[in-house]
Amino acid sequence: MKFIAGISALLALWGCDPQRIKELEEGVSTEADVRARFGNPENVWDGPGGERIFEYNRQPAGHQNYMISIGPDGKMTGLRQVLNPVNFGKVQPGMMMEDVRKMLGKPMKQTPYALKNEIAWDWRYMQPPNTSMVFTVWFNPDMRVLRTSTAPDPEATENRGGGGK
Repeated sequence: MKFIAGISALLALWGCDPQRIKELEEGVSTEADVRARFGNPENVWDGPGGERIFEYNRQPAGHQNYMISIGPDGKMTGLRQVLNPVNFGKVQPGMMMEDVRKMLGKPMKQTPYALKNEIAWDWRYMQPPNTSMVFTVWFNPDMRVLRTSTAPDPEATENRGGGGK
């Protein structure tokens, strides 16, 4: 019963994001306004020029992660949904794990591959017009990017159905 209530709360939260975003304005909205609409961030990262970047995750079941920038004056300077092909293209071999996390937010899943001595991080995102996809980054033991891939989300209902593999 708690699980169903939790899922319902998450679905309500995702449905509210567009409304919350409409209520915020760059250069006008304050940190207090952001927190009032989105709550406490998952993480707060140091940004350029004294900015702080608030991380709001919608993983594992959602398709977005938001980064909201707050300037040194306490005003919102940017709000962006970071799970998109442009950002995925910025993830390059040799990049540090923490830098990937700062760019994309918390992944939906982390999977260790002991025999290969690698770990994979997955993010669920939506490819227009309405295809659920998964972006994966593999890291080596030094916490550096080895490679990336993109594939249809195997758990998405639109990707299920008849036919063989």
